Amino acid sequence: MAAISLPGQKTRALPLTGRHALVTGGGTGIGRASASSLTAAGARVTVLGRRIAPLRAALKAGDAAFHAIVDLADEAAAVAALAAAAAALGPVLLLVNAAGAAESAPFQKTDAAMFERMWRVNVAASVATTRAALPGMLHAGFGRVVNIASTASLKGYRYVSAYVAAKHGLLGFTRALAQEVAGSGVTVNAVCPGFTDTDLVADSVARIVSRTGRTPDEARADLARNNPLGRLIRPEEVAASVLYLCMPGSDAVNGQALAVDGGET
Repeated sequence: MAAISLPGQKTRALPLTGRHALVTGGGTGIGRASASSLTAAGARVTVLGRRIAPLRAALKAGDAAFHAIVDLADEAAAVAALAAAAAALGPVLLLVNAAGAAESAPFQKTDAAMFERMWRVNVAASVATTRAALPGMLHAGFGRVVNIASTASLKGYRYVSAYVAAKHGLLGFTRALAQEVAGSGVTVNAVCPGFTDTDLVADSVARIVSRTGRTPDEARADLARNNPLGRLIRPEEVAASVLYLCMPGSDAVNGQALAVDGGET
């Protein structure tokens, strides 16, 4: 779908028609919801991820137009994937870094390797894709980088020190790059969701159940207890904020951390 037409009115193009959007972690959760929203707004969307089945499902459902399997922790592979996407659909002008991972352990049981893993997946991968896409954005005089951070980039949580440190790093990167590109037509922002009903939270629920003996419902309620809404955030609610930051009219929003958390922070 590329245009809206109402009876008695001229057809008008959707707001992101002709823009190539690339979404990392685009096969599931927030990434998939973002890909769907961007496609509905007229963008041509590439989804990247490590598993082929969810990526193919996104294409089959019409949520994306191109996909590539890639481990984004490998910068060379990330650069190659963006090059392939650009060759297929044109320069990437909308970049949504939604890929991420979380591991938990008390700090004294959190080794250097876990800190490294969290940094590579949650920060270095976004740096790599942004480094690859930014020249094309600057050349076009237009671009949007949206990093999916977390409320963990705005506050601390127990037992996830490596994850919290990484997400704080991602937000710092967002704010620093935003200052560098200000005035170029490119903006860099972060969306910071609270606990969201995704596979990542499902994994957290499973860990809580196995370690504490609580039921899955009790574990989910524990994760949602800090949200004034009394529930988990929905992926499509996060995607709505991603879409806003990619839309025409968001040009003056730069270097921001947009919390989608029901008022938790």
